[in-house]
Amino acid sequence: MQSNKQEEYIDLRQYWLILKRRWLPASAVFGFVLLLTALVTFLQKPVYQAQGKLLLKRTGSTSTVTGLGKELGQLDSLVDSPESNYPVNTQAEIINSVAFAQRTINELDLKNEQGEPLKIKEFQQRLEVKNIKGTDTLLISYKSTVPEQAQAVVNKLMDSYLRNNMMATRTEAIAARNFIESQLPKSKISVQKAEAQLREFKERNNILDLENEAKAAVTLVTDLENQIAQAQINLANANMRSAALQREIGINVEQAKVINALSQSAGVQKALADYQEVESKLANERSRYQENTPVIADLKLKQASLREVLEKRVQQVFKGQQPLLDQNLQIGELQQKLTEDYVKTEVERIVFNNQLSALSKVYSNYKQRAGIIPQLQQKQRELEREVDAAQSTYATLLKKLEEVRIAENQNVGNAQIVDVGRVAEEPVAPKKLLNFALGGVAGIILAVFIALARDAVDTSIKTLREAKEVLGYTVLGVIPNFDKIDKLNSRNENPEQTLPKIPVKCTPRSMISEIYGMIYANLKFLGSDQELRVITITSAVPKEGKSTVSANLALAIAQLGFKVLLVDADMRSPSQHQFWELGNNKGLSNLIVEQIDLETVVTKVEQNLYVLTSGVLPPNPLAILNSRRMASLVEVFSSSYDFVLIDTPPLSAAADARIIGAMTDGIVMIVQPQLLDTGSAISAKELLEQSSQNVLGMVVNGVCPENEPDSYFYVKEYNTEKDLVTSDINAKDRAKVS
Repeated sequence: MQSNKQEEYIDLRQYWLILKRRWLPASAVFGFVLLLTALVTFLQKPVYQAQGKLLLKRTGSTSTVTGLGKELGQLDSLVDSPESNYPVNTQAEIINSVAFAQRTINELDLKNEQGEPLKIKEFQQRLEVKNIKGTDTLLISYKSTVPEQAQAVVNKLMDSYLRNNMMATRTEAIAARNFIESQLPKSKISVQKAEAQLREFKERNNILDLENEAKAAVTLVTDLENQIAQAQINLANANMRSAALQREIGINVEQAKVINALSQSAGVQKALADYQEVESKLANERSRYQENTPVIADLKLKQASLREVLEKRVQQVFKGQQPLLDQNLQIGELQQKLTEDYVKTEVERIVFNNQLSALSKVYSNYKQRAGIIPQLQQKQRELEREVDAAQSTYATLLKKLEEVRIAENQNVGNAQIVDVGRVAEEPVAPKKLLNFALGGVAGIILAVFIALARDAVDTSIKTLREAKEVLGYTVLGVIPNFDKIDKLNSRNENPEQTLPKIPVKCTPRSMISEIYGMIYANLKFLGSDQELRVITITSAVPKEGKSTVSANLALAIAQLGFKVLLVDADMRSPSQHQFWELGNNKGLSNLIVEQIDLETVVTKVEQNLYVLTSGVLPPNPLAILNSRRMASLVEVFSSSYDFVLIDTPPLSAAADARIIGAMTDGIVMIVQPQLLDTGSAISAKELLEQSSQNVLGMVVNGVCPENEPDSYFYVKEYNTEKDLVTSDINAKDRAKVS
């Protein structure tokens, strides 16, 4: 969390630094926007606004024209929910429509500034119709440079809306009545058709009350099942008794019927008894008389007569059937009882069998009927629903017809004017304070945008942090920008006094001298494993102050008691002879080419400090610098002096620095923000990497304290000589190797 806050703070400071760097274009843009705002504000004509309020109210229940809950001309549920403002917003759109605008323009003969009829689009831009939140009220506003015109437009719009609303209400009622009257005959036919279908269905399926019939069918089917079961039991018992009696008497049922009938006939039994008596006498007489005797003949004649009588009586009983044998015409009492029981049992069996058949048939019919009752009920309910729906629709139409006739005769709309438009006394525009505030905000935003855009287009390295990020070298020291003393100390008596090229020489006790001493200390720390004696100093591009840094660093080291040689190897644009006010007739080029002694060209400029100028500028400096003589001279320099600094051309100008850097213990890069661009820095770094140079680090020169987000500098009078004193609070950038 703390890290995020720190990053945010750094980003804000970065933006502030960008604004400080680009203050001039940002200020120009800000001033231009404010000036433009002032011109627009003071040149704009006063605009007046008239307002009116229109209340949208509910209508009575007599306006209902449909059965779906919609009421004629009614804006229902206007403020009950977030979505309920839709009807009010719809009315607002109606007032803001092209038709209303055109009608108002024509009736009021509205003109624009050129005297032409006002355009509908311009009219709508001046008009504002909105719902007052939480109410059923519309606020109608119109702006115009003429206050009376604004008032007239608002009142005309509200009057037009009321007339239109009233006419729309009556028109809707008439349309509803015509529609209902056209639907009534169709609805009546639908009712009759539905009722006829229901009646036909009941008649076809013999339906009185299906609900009760379904309940009764369940009970009846259960009773029939019980009766059938009992009949089956009775039939089984009768069958068993009949079979037992048949085995006992040895005759079938038909024979039993005959025997039973004969035994119960008195005439047959009387004739049979007479016949048996004569037959008995005949048998007795035959034992006494011959067959041809009159007694026997008389008995035979009587026997034949009685037999004929018996046969006639038997035929009378069986109505022409073949008479039975004589032994069957008379049975015993037990035999007769068994025969009677057999016949009764057989009759019962037939009755039980017929009863079972009848019950089974009835059961089957009821079972079948019970099975189709659910289908009949479903069909009946469907038909009843159709009847109910048709009747309900018909009744609703009749009711709505009466209501719409009442609504048609009403002359009332659903809106009324709450507040008429009035002539405005004060203009609503221009709002000077608001305009200037908005102009100021817009100016600030645009100024910041311009500053950021300019900074984004600028590819130069602007701060110490950017130099670290682009090059990635160790920071050996940070040298502030001392162009003029008045920038550092406002109390200086001479604000036009400029800083000398070699401040270490002029102010040896100043903090700037300490900065160069700190650079040497950092170099010494780098060479703790291997002593650094010969160092090449260069930069990526010209004008970064490499020669100035070389001169001051050499003097700072010499002041520490070391014997130092400063070599000006920049044979393209030498400057060391100017810093030390020396001649340049003889120098390094002469030493390489003419094979002269080192002492003849080296000049002692300060205690322990010796300077070797560039000498006569050769036509091809790279050729002489890339010679064996130069390599041997570097070895001589290293053995003759405690410390050797070689000032070389920028890397972008020539390959001299890389050639000499390969002969020395390492290279120190001089980097100046605002002067070095990112592309040149990357290119210089690639050149050093390609030639496998030992880059010891970089000295950041000309740092502007106000541009640095990580550190700042302060100045003060340190002694009576008023030496310049600078201090870099950020110890990590000047006191140690990162």
